[in-house]
Parts: sequence; structure tokens; C-alpha cells
Amino acid sequence: MNAWTVHLAIALADTKIKVNAADPGYVKTDMNAGDGLLSVPEGARASVRLALLDDDGPTGGYFHLDGALPW
Repeated sequence: MNAWTVHLAIALADTKIKVNAADPGYVKTDMNAGDGLLSVPEGARASVRLALLDDDGPTGGYFHLDGALPW
């Protein structure tokens, strides 16, 4: 997934399309019987932020909550 994210970001660099990966974290869901550390809105925060990027936003990155993570 990491390599594919970077590959697509480079391939689409001349377009307005941004390609990033988001890690929601360990979210409280039915899949883990509610044992997660984050609520669903907290887990969705990075995905929503990335979906709303403007033209100057990052591309080719890996994000969790409010920040970038190293590959």
C-alpha cells in the first residue's frame, strides 16, 4: 500500500488529484467488541481531512489523526 500510494502520487503529480494513505488507528467498532482506543469520529478525522484537501495539500503521504507519519 505504501509503495502504491507513492507511485500514484508521482504518476498524478501533474493533476489536481492528491493520493495519500490514512491510518484510522485502533477504533472502537463491533469488529473489536468496542475495545478500540478511538471513537469512530476520532478515527475518521484523518480521512475527512485528506478528503477535503485544497489544491496546495500534501500528496504521497501517510497520515494519522492530525499529522503525517513517516513511511
